[in-house]
Amino acid sequence: MYAFGFIQIGFILLCTITISSLTCNHLPLQQRRVIESSLQLLDKMGRRFPQQCLREKMSFRFPEQVLKPRQKETVKVAIEEILQHIFYIFSKNLTLAAWDGAALEQFQNGLYQQIEKLEACIIKKQTQYFWSKEVNRLKLKKYFQKIDSFLKEKQHNLCSWEISRAEMRRCLQLIDKVIRKLYKVDILSSLPVMDAS
Repeated sequence: MYAFGFIQIGFILLCTITISSLTCNHLPLQQRRVIESSLQLLDKMGRRFPQQCLREKMSFRFPEQVLKPRQKETVKVAIEEILQHIFYIFSKNLTLAAWDGAALEQFQNGLYQQIEKLEACIIKKQTQYFWSKEVNRLKLKKYFQKIDSFLKEKQHNLCSWEISRAEMRRCLQLIDKVIRKLYKVDILSSLPVMDAS
């Protein structure tokens, strides 16, 4: 009786691991879709960049080197961290933003779901390797703290939100560029090598 129970538990675990690994194999494609959708939702949330905000432009300087590590797992960890920061920023004091609420909610839900998928797929051993290099993590944290401080300094006014929205668009475009590059490499590495003789 107990043996049958252990077999069932083992079978369920095996199925869960198999399904999880299949989902993780398609993660780059899923990420691209979520990023593309997020970019569209960012556009839909607000209208054109307000003219009165042009003189308030701020340069936050995204630390692009955090998306250039050699291992794919480290890129996934960096992307997850970036998405968490974006989710955090877009989850507070949005009253003065005057954005489309439904688009904002879809944007937040998409980010949250992608964060969950990334967390499920990231291999902890390699994650620890990446984040043992605290320099990258601190660069990201400093970058997003700068945006958060800017929003607070401007009392979360319309222009500060529009500038932040434009900056998040830039972040998502950089992530999309990295994912496309990784996905292209995955496709090319899976193609059979032709013999030129």
